[in-house]
Amino acid sequence: MAVPTYATPLERVWHYAYLVICGLIFFFLIAPIVVIIPLSFNAEPYFTFTDKMRSFDPDGYSMRWYRSLLTFGMQNPDASGWAFWSDAWANAKWVQAAKNSIIIGVASTIVATVLGTLAALGLSRPEMPFRRAIMAILISPMIVPLIITATGMFFFYSNPCELLGIVGLPTNCGRLAGTYLGVILAHATLGIPFVIITVTATLVGFDQSLNRAAASLGANPRTTFFRVTMPLILPGVISGALFAFVTSFDEVVAVLFIAGPDQQTIPRQMWNGIREQISPAILAVATLLVIFSIALLTTVELLRRRSERIRGVTPR
Repeated sequence: MAVPTYATPLERVWHYAYLVICGLIFFFLIAPIVVIIPLSFNAEPYFTFTDKMRSFDPDGYSMRWYRSLLTFGMQNPDASGWAFWSDAWANAKWVQAAKNSIIIGVASTIVATVLGTLAALGLSRPEMPFRRAIMAILISPMIVPLIITATGMFFFYSNPCELLGIVGLPTNCGRLAGTYLGVILAHATLGIPFVIITVTATLVGFDQSLNRAAASLGANPRTTFFRVTMPLILPGVISGALFAFVTSFDEVVAVLFIAGPDQQTIPRQMWNGIREQISPAILAVATLLVIFSIALLTTVELLRRRSERIRGVTPR
């Protein structure tokens, strides 16, 4: 943004100082993320820049840590062709963690999107009683410290029948801790607030007279929702789903409390790697996650601009 011609010298100085301050803040926030990208190509098993890397010697850079993501845990890392990929798919630790993260992330995103969208639609109705109290309860997983939420989930999922006071049933009935379903429900609980907030924000500019017009033309509530309401709020729903997926994909605290040995996700594998075997392979995973996050944020921004165009607002 250019400085207006009528700006005073003091205003011009403040304008450029403001740009410098914003640039320094941006650098402070982004530098720790950017620095891991070149370190993931380190040819040596170190977390620091070697002399060869600083001198841009090609021998100082390697893809070995990206390859280790496929070979770590394999029975025969030296295999080639189909045998290599089959072994990696079945036994590689990082591949197993990626599969678990995708399965749990997609399933929890579907649950969170459906429940969060329904909750946002209900809370958007003016006749809804206790709207503020219900909204506060639904978004509480975003506000309450995650360690407290994870601890509560662990005790509840370990023995829900006993905690609910259901008598006459086995002590381990309905046990969700250590199961895929338990992790999916836990991640869905953490993702629902994001869906509610994004869909509610989309519904703020929604014209309720469109629903009344559809009803006056003979459309039933289901037809009205899928033909009128859903197309208009779809960008908000997709944005909320992406945030819920990212929350599930990056979550580690609840997984440490609830997941069993078979539900090893990427964040938990990174946690184990830091504790047990420090390797630059963690930096390779972090680099891939950064690229993945950038792609998702770009998608969210494109959806936001599309939503504003649909509502007749000039995208910023």
